[in-house]
Amino acid sequence: MKITSICCIGAGYVGGPTMAIIAQKCPDIKVTVVDLNIERIAAWNDPDVNNIPIYEPGLSDLVAEARGRNLFFSTEVDKAIDESQMIFISVNTPTKTYGLGKGMAADLKYIELCARQIASVAKDNKIVVEKSTLPVRTAEAIKNILDNTGNGVQFQILSNPEFLAEGTAVQDLQNPDRVLIGGNNSPEGMEAINALVEIYANWVAKENILTTNLWSSELSKLTANAFLAQRVSSINAMSELCEKTGADVNEVAKAIGMDSRIGSKFLKASVGFGGSCFQKDILNLVYIAKSYGLNEVADYWEQVVIMNDHQKRRFANNIVQTLYNTVADKKITFLGWAFKKDTNDTRESAAINVADYLLFEQANIAVFDPKVRKKQIIADLSYLNEIDVNDFKKNIDAFEDPYEACKNAHAIAIMTEWDEFKSYDWKRIYDAMQKPAFIFDGRNILDAEKIKAIGFIFSAVGSSN
Repeated sequence: MKITSICCIGAGYVGGPTMAIIAQKCPDIKVTVVDLNIERIAAWNDPDVNNIPIYEPGLSDLVAEARGRNLFFSTEVDKAIDESQMIFISVNTPTKTYGLGKGMAADLKYIELCARQIASVAKDNKIVVEKSTLPVRTAEAIKNILDNTGNGVQFQILSNPEFLAEGTAVQDLQNPDRVLIGGNNSPEGMEAINALVEIYANWVAKENILTTNLWSSELSKLTANAFLAQRVSSINAMSELCEKTGADVNEVAKAIGMDSRIGSKFLKASVGFGGSCFQKDILNLVYIAKSYGLNEVADYWEQVVIMNDHQKRRFANNIVQTLYNTVADKKITFLGWAFKKDTNDTRESAAINVADYLLFEQANIAVFDPKVRKKQIIADLSYLNEIDVNDFKKNIDAFEDPYEACKNAHAIAIMTEWDEFKSYDWKRIYDAMQKPAFIFDGRNILDAEKIKAIGFIFSAVGSSN
């Protein structure tokens, strides 16, 4: 089957970049990204590609190249579904905040809505591709909805989880370690799998395209994120022990990272992991394990999240204790709010939890992030607490100039490892701070000896992986 028309439902952090790459690499395929969010689609269509809603290095250039040629962004969901042979589902699957599985299970209401809309609109056979991170056997539920509420057409369901990392999404999509495609081993299922394989084969070597059954594909995504997050929590657990014993966690990480069996990636001590995937996927894995009565398995993986939460509280406590056990009415500057560098995504950012703790202690928070504005910061804190923004709005401000953000600060917490922070005039920043002045950073963004020479106190924690 030769695919000439693709639709992607969901214009977010996965759908937008993924479809931009497919459009660039496959100029003979019409790619339409649809979303009900009018404001988001308008941003994707902004004549100035620097204003697209997702910040990723290199993404604006990709969009500029393909948009209007074979890449389109639209709110006309039904039209795009009707005209497409292959439909990617790339909508949000947050952790449930209600009912059975609250706090752990994935909320699949948006997935179900997509399936029902596809079923009601489709007039010919479609291939439906799960791109969102989903619990095992979700494809079975999607298939049941499509077959029982549709117009009698045939649907093939594929699982094609994303393995991109925000901040390097374009590079990850252009040069993936592997592409994973799961489907049924029936003749029709294999035909659908091969159709998607041929799309990726335009730029990915076929030996790097792995085909599996549906359930293996779905579980592989959760497992990969769980393993990566486990490494972060493991080194963070060791960072606390290092502080008590006088060891240097960076030296420990380097030593064990040189072991070829372990490797050096995801061994940076930090405030903890953030982003939309790790915690959500681990809690989903915990819920699945518990649903099968595998309580020891569930407890093992849940401890990764518990350690991550502990690290964020510990970092906030360290700030309070260093500032003589009170931060009331003191200015604490956050450099960085996004959960990692080179992205404007703030979901599950450690900065949100640390700021929440310090605001509870009546601190005044000043924030500078190259890509995040005050509106988003206030929204993040409001969502975390489900309280009126006016309760804390007077205690938090955002700046467009890092030097203004740091002026008269009692302490600076480097929450995101933006590369530009390395080039700042730190002597100028230090001179403008309240004395004694403190800086909290665990990623060695600054030269430690120079910092010590001008009186900074260095802690052993820093920004998100």
